[in-house]
Amino acid sequence: MTIRMSRRRTIVGLILLTLVAGLAGTVALRAAKRGQDAGANAAVALQFAPADLAYVENTALARWLPVSGTLQPVRQAVVKAKVAGDLSAFTVREGEAVRAGQKIAHIESADLQSRLVDRLGAVESARAQLALAEKTRTMNVRLLNDKFISQNAFDSTESSYSVARGTLKSAEAQLQLAQNALSDADVVAPLAGIVAKRHVQPGEKVAIEAPIVTIVDLTALELQAMVPAIDVPELRIGMPVQLAVDGFGERRFEGRIERINPATEPGTRAILVYVGLPNADSTLRSGMFSTGRIALAASTPAPTLPFAAVRNEAGQPYIWMIDGGKLVRRIVITGRRDETNGRVEIKSAVPAQMPMLAARFDNLKEGAPALVKAPTSSQNATRNKVGGAG
Repeated sequence: MTIRMSRRRTIVGLILLTLVAGLAGTVALRAAKRGQDAGANAAVALQFAPADLAYVENTALARWLPVSGTLQPVRQAVVKAKVAGDLSAFTVREGEAVRAGQKIAHIESADLQSRLVDRLGAVESARAQLALAEKTRTMNVRLLNDKFISQNAFDSTESSYSVARGTLKSAEAQLQLAQNALSDADVVAPLAGIVAKRHVQPGEKVAIEAPIVTIVDLTALELQAMVPAIDVPELRIGMPVQLAVDGFGERRFEGRIERINPATEPGTRAILVYVGLPNADSTLRSGMFSTGRIALAASTPAPTLPFAAVRNEAGQPYIWMIDGGKLVRRIVITGRRDETNGRVEIKSAVPAQMPMLAARFDNLKEGAPALVKAPTSSQNATRNKVGGAG
């Protein structure tokens, strides 16, 4: 009986000892885990240098008015036939340069030569008739003075003389028209430029006013841009325009506003603005598409941040702030963008002295500990100049 009691006490003691050991182990594990968590939290605390941060500043945003359109030559001409006939010669082709007054084609017409000969004969006949009428008039003047003929007879002679003189003038005018028509058989370039298109081929029959060739002058091009009427009051003749042309990469061309249409376009309520673009070396071609922008007066100062400080997720802009030693993610409303200075307007209320991350960092978590290194004296002076964002 005594032996059984001793064994039972021994077993109970062992059980109690095991429970106490397990409880002590659990407490030790929890303490160790808390220490590890504290060490881990201290290890992931991020430190940011002043160069990694940005602050809201009140700045004036540069404003640009975008324009786009197709380049067209300022001077171009569609040369048309002034007489009808067969196109017997064509001395130019597309892409060739021509001079003003250069003969580029000839139209054959037998009627033109025949008409000229006929008009020459009419002029000679009219001159003979006038000479005879003039002699008769001179003789009748003497007879009238000597009272050998009546005044009525002299008036008839005077009328015949006037008719003969008018007939000669009419014949000479018809002769000039025939000569002009024969001259028009030679098609000449009205301006210096480049042949853009031949509308007919040698041997074809052309009618009066039929197009023969199109000539363009590429030394001066023009962009016709549609501009909202609300922006037109800020535009002035002579304002510079920076243009980019498809096919020329990052190269920029300098143009200027030459004209502004006085009326809006029906249906769009926009106004045409004509931008002139010098092209002395003929690098640019007619029909090329161009985009550009016109510098407008800067806006009134507004709260802004650098582009890098504003991130975007699913179309929603947001910023990372360091508030109370922790990272805070805040959604903001943005406004106008200044591509020249790389800043964007912030319409949401953001404290001016609140540091924000301006550099790109991955795997940021809201609430994570963050430290800001102390700025130098020069950086402190710069921050003191920052305006409020309210």
